[in-house]
Amino acid sequence: MENFASLLHGFGVALTTYHVMLMMVGVLLGILVGVLPGLGAPNGVSLLLPLTFTMDPVAAIILLTSMYWGALFGGSTTSILFNIPGEPSSVATTFDGYPMARQGQATQALTLAFLSAGFGALVGVILITVLSTWVAKFALRFSSPEYFAVYFLAFASFIGLGAASPFKTVVSMGLGFAFAAVGMDTVSGGLRLTYGFNELLSGISFLIAVIGLFGIGELMLTMEEGLRFDGIRARVKVRDVFKTIATLPRYWVTLLRSAAIGCWMGITPGGPTAASFMSYGLAKRLSRRKEGFGQGEPEGVVAPETADHAAGSSAILPMLALGVPGSATAAVMMGGLMIWGLNPGPMLFIERPDFGTHPRWAAL
Repeated sequence: MENFASLLHGFGVALTTYHVMLMMVGVLLGILVGVLPGLGAPNGVSLLLPLTFTMDPVAAIILLTSMYWGALFGGSTTSILFNIPGEPSSVATTFDGYPMARQGQATQALTLAFLSAGFGALVGVILITVLSTWVAKFALRFSSPEYFAVYFLAFASFIGLGAASPFKTVVSMGLGFAFAAVGMDTVSGGLRLTYGFNELLSGISFLIAVIGLFGIGELMLTMEEGLRFDGIRARVKVRDVFKTIATLPRYWVTLLRSAAIGCWMGITPGGPTAASFMSYGLAKRLSRRKEGFGQGEPEGVVAPETADHAAGSSAILPMLALGVPGSATAAVMMGGLMIWGLNPGPMLFIERPDFGTHPRWAAL
């Protein structure tokens, strides 16, 4: 009940005219960042972070988190309309979102993406509120074996819940480990797999690889078909929006399952990208309309979007409670919290007379 009281107090702090305006500005900037391929939420938050140094910490956190969630949804917009993911976590949305748009159902796809994203984010916020104190107290017992177990369980989840065969999943993970090892080691400073190329010192960006696989292929296909713009021109009709809202309850099982997957992958080091792929694969495996996936199945939009935003919200929990960011954007926000004088970690949620019960941080 104390956590819920802090949540209600947080709503009271956030729902002021000034903070609501910051939310609107942050969401609009986030959508713009998400729509532009190659920028992404981590880069957008990093660029906005210096502007918040002179702001009140509460207002700064509201602005950055609003931009974060706006960027997550902005990436799904380009996935549905252009078949180009603006975020790595929006790749799975292209599988059925873009076919729906080509069939004249762009409004339905965008509405399902927006509602699913809101549901997943809400579940993640509730999870943070309920489990933050418990996770922080439990984190005091963590050491190297426990951290290894968390990472191992996250990667084991890929194999158990993935849509592909376990062998293909293991091979893909091995290739991912190899690509991630390229560059300078952040711990020892040693060079790995650079082969004398200075361009590889910074490593291989996952976002660049994803945009190269999807975006360049789409651009080459457009050139082959005659250098014409092949995006989907959609007009959002209010009637279609309400019709889509009425059909959302039929996917309640997918919503709950995807939210659970997203929360789990957000707390563990999986992240939104892995959560969206796993949720899509599991939805396809358990659906009665398996043949419709990849051809414009609405459930193929609901599943990845719900998991994506649930993981994005839940990734803040290990950052606050453990000092271990669950995503790249959470890592940037953790740096901002430290600049503002708040050190994320287990001691944040442990009641202390000198700091832990301060009303400002309790509201956050």
